[in-house]
Amino acid sequence: MAGSKETPRQKMIGMMYIVLTAMLALNVSKSILDAFVAIEENIQKANLTELFRGDERKLELREATLDDTNPSKAKRAKLLMTTVDEIDRMTQKRIQMIDDLKFEILIACSEDVKTISPENSIIKEKYGATKNPLKPTRMNLSNVDGKDKYDESMYIMIGEDVKSPSGKGMELWKSYNLYRKELTELIASSQIGGGNQPQFDSDYYFRAPQINEYKSQADLNKQIQKAIEKSNVHTDDRSMILEIYSSLTKEEFSDVHDVNDVHWIGKTFDHAPTVAAIASLSSLQKDILAARADALALIRSRITGNDYSFNSVMAIAHGPEVVNQGENFELEVMMVAYDSDNRPEVKIGDDQIKDIRGGRGIVKLKGTSGTMNLSGTVSIRSKSGMKKEMAWEKNVMVMKPSGSIELPELNVLYRGYSNRVNATASGFPHTVLTGTGVSLTRSGDFHIVKPQGTSRTAFLTVSGKTSGGRTVALKRVEYRVLNLPNPTMYWGSVKNGGRAAKSENYIFAKYGNDIPLRANFSIQSWEITVQGAMGSKKGTGNNIQSARALLSATPSGRAVSFTIWVLDPSNIRRKITGVFTV
Repeated sequence: MAGSKETPRQKMIGMMYIVLTAMLALNVSKSILDAFVAIEENIQKANLTELFRGDERKLELREATLDDTNPSKAKRAKLLMTTVDEIDRMTQKRIQMIDDLKFEILIACSEDVKTISPENSIIKEKYGATKNPLKPTRMNLSNVDGKDKYDESMYIMIGEDVKSPSGKGMELWKSYNLYRKELTELIASSQIGGGNQPQFDSDYYFRAPQINEYKSQADLNKQIQKAIEKSNVHTDDRSMILEIYSSLTKEEFSDVHDVNDVHWIGKTFDHAPTVAAIASLSSLQKDILAARADALALIRSRITGNDYSFNSVMAIAHGPEVVNQGENFELEVMMVAYDSDNRPEVKIGDDQIKDIRGGRGIVKLKGTSGTMNLSGTVSIRSKSGMKKEMAWEKNVMVMKPSGSIELPELNVLYRGYSNRVNATASGFPHTVLTGTGVSLTRSGDFHIVKPQGTSRTAFLTVSGKTSGGRTVALKRVEYRVLNLPNPTMYWGSVKNGGRAAKSENYIFAKYGNDIPLRANFSIQSWEITVQGAMGSKKGTGNNIQSARALLSATPSGRAVSFTIWVLDPSNIRRKITGVFTV
């Protein structure tokens, strides 16, 4: 095309195409730049929120120093105020440093940073103008003329090499990481010891590591936790130190497009338009002010206590899942309170639980084998935003579900008799026994089963019931329904067919050792005849005293025959006979 001749019309069309393309590029660029302006404005508002949150905690602690009703509390509050003042000093240093970098970038872009006006200038309110030295300068980036300039911010923040920055961004990087170290170490060392004169407890400390390389958030938390365990950090401080350190941690080197090991400063400010660079700096101020607010909330809680809210209570009984028969065990029964509107963070191991219902985390698991040793953490935030984390653990013994009813050939239920049945659903916390054609009642460790109606068969089903209320049928067994066998007659202690003493006055109807049933038979009436004697003798009950004359006259070696009528447990009248030798 360069080697050919173009008509005036072609040249005009080509020029219009170039102008149109440029206009489209400008429109896209303007929309993106306007987005950065809006983002930076939102970040500035968030900065004010974090500043207010920290100032509120500071004011509460300062009020505690004036508590005349509790001198000990006031002394401890005054001591902790020295820590708060030190935190504010180191925070102010970083806020001002970042503001100075913003001004330097704007000045390099030939922007007006001297005029202060709420609407018509870049600067709405200058750093510390409200006598709060921690308040960042309020800006209106929509009034920046060179929103799309990037050479100036690159030169100031990076220098020449994105992989190894040499500009003022590196000074900021070092100061930012030093703030992370100073803040977390100061929190850990500001625990107050006992005694009448409050003083900082030198036993507690945190040696902050230099962590700027990690594979994931979980990996970062593990590295921080390891450093906490190597130090001596108070239990109440551990979760907040981990959170603050994590929130102030940036990955130092990363791959950007096709370039490896690009420094965070280089990645953030490389070819960043003026408004984007300032937005990134404001975001760092937000990180710093949020960390300061969290630190002050933790320090304030050492005096005024934690401000957790509760709107629900529930009863909990905690104890072993499986015990052996005859084994002693304990239950811990308590009332717990929780906030159903405050979502806790629940972890099992390192995995975050997503099922949160009404202030409670629901951990869904499947039984494997043996004993499952479960553990994790649960954390909740107070009204001031401070996170409290606690560890939990639970052991669950897993058993294979099974049900067993033995001796199938002897599966008999006796009509009218209290058949005792002991059923167990192994592997379930509850056993359920149901039946067809029978009535069931519980008696101690057993079930009393009584056949109903005239059917010759009945069924028993053993089921296991889970802790969640689900019933699982394990086995169904068919039983024959029979009448009770006839009892054996006894004269005194001698059973039918034996040699008895004619002086014995009582007779019985009962089962011998060959029938393992415990049934009571009531003797209604009896009749006695003696071998070779004329007539017989009759009576009621089991006392035969009225036949004493007949029996006394009976020679030894003679047979004495009994006919008795008995009532069995099902109220059936039976005729039983017995023959004895005297």
